[in-house]
Formats: sequence, C-alpha cells, structure tokens
Amino acid sequence: MKFTDRIFEKYQSVWRKNHEHPFVKELGAGTLDPGKFRFYMIQDYLYLIEYSKLFALGAVKATNLEVMTIFANLLYYTMNGEMELHRNYASRFGITERELEEAEPSPVTLAYTHYMLAVAQNGSLAELVAAHFACAWSYWEIGCELAKIEGAKEHELYGDWIKTYSSEEFGQSAQWNFDLLNELAEGKPESELLRLEDIFLNTTRFEYMFWDMAYRKQMWPMDEQVSV
Repeated sequence: MKFTDRIFEKYQSVWRKNHEHPFVKELGAGTLDPGKFRFYMIQDYLYLIEYSKLFALGAVKATNLEVMTIFANLLYYTMNGEMELHRNYASRFGITERELEEAEPSPVTLAYTHYMLAVAQNGSLAELVAAHFACAWSYWEIGCELAKIEGAKEHELYGDWIKTYSSEEFGQSAQWNFDLLNELAEGKPESELLRLEDIFLNTTRFEYMFWDMAYRKQMWPMDEQVSV
C-alpha cells in the first residue's frame, strides 16, 4: 500500500470535511458572499508567500538534481501561477497592491504557515513534503469536484478560481507532491511514518480552519473587526 493510500484511508472522514465546508460548497454553487471571497483571497495571498518558502527549503534539502528540479518547478508555479490568479482577483475586487502588501495575516494564517515552516526547517525532506501535501492535493480534488458542477467554471466571480485549480497544470503540480511523498515514505520505519501521518493530519485540520476563517472573516478575537 502506498503511503498516500494509507493516510487517505485512515483519515478520510477528516479529509472530506474540507470538501464539505460551506465556503467550498457555496463557491461551487456560485452563492458565496463576495466579501468572504475577498477576505479569503487576501489571506490566501499572504499564505502563498510563506508556502512558497517550503519549496525553496525543499530545493536546499533535495538529495539529487531531479528532486531539486521538482521543487524549483513548484516554486515557480506557485509564484507565477497561483499568485498571479490572486493578483488578478485583487484587481477585480478593487484590492490595491498596497493593500495586499500591507495586509495583516489572520491568526489561522499565521498558525498554519508557521507550523509548516517549522516542520520544513526542523524536519526531514519527507516531513517537509508531508507539510505541504494536504494543501496541494485538496485544492486539486476540490477544483476538479467543483468543475463538474454545471456552469461553475463560467461563473463571473468564481469561475477562474475553479478553472485554475482543476487545470492540467495545477494537477501536474499536485501530482508531483503526491509522487514525491510516496517515494520518500517508501521503506521508512513505522515510527517515521506515524510522524508523517501526524503532519498530514495537522495540515488537513489547518486546511479546514482556513476555509472556516475565511467564511467567518475572522481576525484576532480581541480586536475590533476590521472590514477588508
């Protein structure tokens, strides 16, 4: 059994909660409040800045040129594909470049990115890959599921998001993560596999928390809510 088969089988109920979150469901149906999507795009832009650093660290920790190339490709795609989508949406939603650059991360954005970077900096290459796997693969699955909804890819606000994450290019990026995680997990002792499982479970939970944070437009609970 491949490692990815093992974790999907073990944590399927947790994994599917991300697909079933109201933010995702309403995104596919085209009924999501634009204000929530605007909030999400700003926070996800901040997230991707930190997320990209994982791939840079992956290139440093790579054990051969092939793996280094994979991380270089992931870094390039994230910064020039995903982040370009966010910049385009920012323009459509009236979010200025200055607003993007000066935006404050939510507690969930901070916690999620700090967790991934701590794992990446302090752990093995396999742990680093496990830290970003949940994000890449869940977005690919969600994008493909939403693309099957009639009219979803043509929606005036959310169609581009769905087309991006259901695209062949993003699918290839996600597949790199998938294959590399299985390759690095192969032959590892059970104690190390359990550590990889734990990282996958935690990042899957953070994925849910990120959708929920965006849906509720949550910043720090003790601060006055600032509309963005």
